[in-house]
Amino acid sequence: MYIAIAGNIGSGKTTLTNMLAKHYGWKKFLEPVDDNPYIDDYYKDISRWALNLEVYFLKQRFKNLLEIEKSKETIIQDRTIFEGVYVFATNNKNMGNMDERDYDTYMGLFDSMMKVIKMPELMVYLRASVPHLVKNIQKRGRDYEQQMPIDYLQGINNLYDEFIYKKYKGKVLVIEVDNLDFEHNPREFGEIVDRIDSQLFGLFSKEEEER
Repeated sequence: MYIAIAGNIGSGKTTLTNMLAKHYGWKKFLEPVDDNPYIDDYYKDISRWALNLEVYFLKQRFKNLLEIEKSKETIIQDRTIFEGVYVFATNNKNMGNMDERDYDTYMGLFDSMMKVIKMPELMVYLRASVPHLVKNIQKRGRDYEQQMPIDYLQGINNLYDEFIYKKYKGKVLVIEVDNLDFEHNPREFGEIVDRIDSQLFGLFSKEEEER
């Protein structure tokens, strides 16, 4: 089984991925942000390094999918190849950071990969407002993220909603996270687990059982 956690930068997806992997005993695939050799340069000069950054992420996510395809374990992944393409790369194109030629080259690579890509059984989308994202980004204090423009985050949010509600064909569980603290509140984490169980195994959540 293959589960994905989706969400904007600072939405809490890596935290939730780690917690769910521990809870269920699933094998996790974390987004290779810190390993990306272009990340620092990208945030200093986005238009210069956008294609390099996106191709690196595309390569890494495709490599992960090939491993997921062969695995007999249940996998939980922090951000999918689909978001990388339809949200982040598209946002760079929309903002003028990738020209039409670069974007077409990138999409050609992705189209070739689509022939062997496996869809997740469930995608959990952590939906958050920009103020909530900014607060989390500031709190975790990664130097390269502190220079991130607000309009960049808003563009990503808009494309996530378009992707989840209009383009993505798989099963999705949307969780509004602005007023949640599932990392420190066991009850709120338990409610997320109940909702995932309901989606994956056809079980009723505790809230539904009490009605």
